Amino acid sequence: MNLNKRIINFIVTLLFVVLVGYWIYSSVRDEFMKQTGASQRRTVETVAAGYPSGDDEVTEWLKRLAEESSTYRVALVPEIPMPGEKLSSAPKGDPELSALTSENALDPEFAKGFDNAAYEEIYRSARNWTVGAKEEQALFFAPAVDMKTHEVEGALVFSFSTDGEQGFMRMMNTLFFCAFVLFAVVIWQLMMSRDPIVGFALAGLFLMTLIFVAYPLFEALRLSFLENGKFSLSTWKTILNSEGYMSALWGSLKLGCWTATFSTLVGFLFAFVVSRTNAPCKKLISTMGVLPVISPPFSLTLSIILLFGNNGLITRWLRVVGLDFSIYGLPGLVLVQTMGMFPIAFLTLGGVLQAIDSTFEEASLNLSATRFQTFSKITLPLAIPGLLSAWLLVFTTSLADFANPLLLAGDLKVLSLESYIEVTGMNRLGHGAALSILLLLPTLTAFLAQRFWVAKRSYVTVTGKPSGRITELTTPIVRRVLTGIIFAIIIFLIMLYGTIFAGCFVKNWGIDYTFSLENITEAITRSTDALFDTVTLAAIATPIAGIIAMIAALLIVRRKFHGKKLLEMLLMTPFALPGTLLGISYILAFNHAPIILVGTAAIIIINYVIRELPVGIEGGIASLRQIDPSIEEAATDLGADQATVFRTIVLPLVRPAFLSSLSYTFVRSMTAVSAVIFLISAKWYHITVLIYNFSENLRFGLASVLSTVLIIIVFGAFGIMRLLVRENSNLMKNVT
Repeated sequence: MNLNKRIINFIVTLLFVVLVGYWIYSSVRDEFMKQTGASQRRTVETVAAGYPSGDDEVTEWLKRLAEESSTYRVALVPEIPMPGEKLSSAPKGDPELSALTSENALDPEFAKGFDNAAYEEIYRSARNWTVGAKEEQALFFAPAVDMKTHEVEGALVFSFSTDGEQGFMRMMNTLFFCAFVLFAVVIWQLMMSRDPIVGFALAGLFLMTLIFVAYPLFEALRLSFLENGKFSLSTWKTILNSEGYMSALWGSLKLGCWTATFSTLVGFLFAFVVSRTNAPCKKLISTMGVLPVISPPFSLTLSIILLFGNNGLITRWLRVVGLDFSIYGLPGLVLVQTMGMFPIAFLTLGGVLQAIDSTFEEASLNLSATRFQTFSKITLPLAIPGLLSAWLLVFTTSLADFANPLLLAGDLKVLSLESYIEVTGMNRLGHGAALSILLLLPTLTAFLAQRFWVAKRSYVTVTGKPSGRITELTTPIVRRVLTGIIFAIIIFLIMLYGTIFAGCFVKNWGIDYTFSLENITEAITRSTDALFDTVTLAAIATPIAGIIAMIAALLIVRRKFHGKKLLEMLLMTPFALPGTLLGISYILAFNHAPIILVGTAAIIIINYVIRELPVGIEGGIASLRQIDPSIEEAATDLGADQATVFRTIVLPLVRPAFLSSLSYTFVRSMTAVSAVIFLISAKWYHITVLIYNFSENLRFGLASVLSTVLIIIVFGAFGIMRLLVRENSNLMKNVT
């Protein structure tokens, strides 16, 4: 079938779908309006039948209706005017409805209503009316019949809100529009695409990113330029001219720069010792090097407060010897973030150092260069792109961090915390959205620089043969010094985690250090529902995120299509989004028609999936690029179909990346804070928010118990992943 014929068939099919859809739409709409009108008419009949006799009773009756009714308003016209005559007396009842009746008594619709009431009939106005400052309302006219005399004494005017009708119509319009778009996409893929399955997958990914990434960000950006529903720059003028907000921006940048610098140094130290030396206990070093990144965000902050807070254990000892300091503010935050984020640099730089071929280093040493000269002239320059990449990744993560500043910021202002205060404390969503967008600028810039510039500026060493070993560039003394520094850091980390565990058994940390199990009992009792909700939501989100990540990675690596770079950028963007911005954006986007998700479990699950998807995609892409396409081609040439090739070749080879993606998503979902704190509801709670509430109320014992429980769950999931995904010892390089 030629292209022109396929296009004609597509248009004809689409027209048929439009006609059938409009017929269904109009039928549903008319039936809904009919049922709504009939229900309102029955209400009018019931209320009008209870019209009393006597002025006093009528006044009380109208007052009682105004107090009891929430779906309608009532006004009484004491004497029905003749056609073309004004009202002889003012209406009684609802003030706004009475004012509307007085102003429009001569309107033909009101004249028809009064005439029907005079003949003891009920009439609905042919059009809606605006009552006061409210939305348009439907008007009904009914006779006011005295219960004793059975004579018509006047006309009752009823108004019913049309919000429900309009909301239903908006929902119908949205539903049928989405259905039409879906049918159009499906028909197009079936008729015009050579590979419909790939087309559906691409359409689904683009649609997902547009709905759950682009649309919420647009809503947040739009709100920042609105005031009282009209376009305005006042929000941005207030923020940019505010010394406090600019101080918060500067505070975030300072915190990000210091954290990124120290984290990169510590991460490089761990990576260098593990990959380029013969230091002992490498597995312990590697484990401790990734431990903080998978632990709950409040855990290290909580332990720092328990040790160095105003009433901390070590702080009390230091005061005895005359030393007084505060851990709150920039130094404390840099310390906590460095301990929590250096694993990002460690994981990045570990792969970089492993990938550097040692041939040049061996040649340098053979030419009488010292180990330090070899390191400074060869190894370090080759690792510079990795160092820059690690620095930018940590910088992005630090700026977006919300959990640590929430408890430890002190006098230091940061944008992530300021936006949270604007939303929750001041109830100013516009200001919160604007501050989050302002924070997005440096985070997104750093992320894009890392992604599309630094990451591509790698120095490749090409030799005639692969090297299965790595030359050690340290002397025994230097190795002992570096190892000593690392073990000092490890001991400090163990002390921090040990403090959390100890806090579970202390009656009241900082005041009463008596051994007690009360905290465990109370914490478990009060957190059962939150813990169940957290595990349930994380368990639902994990396979969804893993499957979507693998599909996206497979399409990006194995397929050629227009818009690949755009799709990849949209899918990776959530990594750079501050959690506060995503939380605020979701509230703005999904708290009204056409998609209402706020308060449901769905919005929390979607947040998990979107936030953690980039890591799974990156792992899948890296794994797929290591698979030679010729293997799949050979299987195809031998008669295997695409499904068989994927099941027997691709899937087993990407299994480690897939399981790692599942583990990471589950762990990060269990420990999420920044966006979740905006999205939780009375029905769906989160354990990390409960930990924060306990910490804020100085219930450190309860917070320690829940942190310990969360650490056990997270480490259990991580341990299972490590058992399922084992490194191939044959691929490891030996250090000589």
